[in-house]
Amino acid sequence: MSLTHFDPLANIRVFEDAFSRMLSEPANRPWSPAVDIYETENELVLKADLPDVDQKDIDVRVENQTLTIAGERKFEKQDSGKGYHRMERSYGTFVRSFAVPNTFDTENIAAEYHNGLLTVKLPKREAAKPRQIKVAVKS
Repeated sequence: MSLTHFDPLANIRVFEDAFSRMLSEPANRPWSPAVDIYETENELVLKADLPDVDQKDIDVRVENQTLTIAGERKFEKQDSGKGYHRMERSYGTFVRSFAVPNTFDTENIAAEYHNGLLTVKLPKREAAKPRQIKVAVKS
């Protein structure tokens, strides 16, 4: 029989952490943009949701077969005297990193940003592309 430590205050501490994050400054809340990654016949495509992020605040780079997307969504305080009723979106800096297989050409990466959607494309190396081989039939 093994003994395990029971901490009756553990759930309360988790609640306190979540509650303090809700009350913290919006610019200090950590966030991580949603990302979809899929592969086509010719390339690897990454799509990241970055609403309200200025294009100049986005950094895309590849180093040692690791693709990194970093940036910042800035919180602009309103001086109109109107208060928020609810603030659920997070603001501040973010960093997402993804391992890129050697079958993709990181030298020819392309990225575009439109309507809050960042699309990054990495072409496949020629050796990694599927190819059809004719089979000769001998009679």
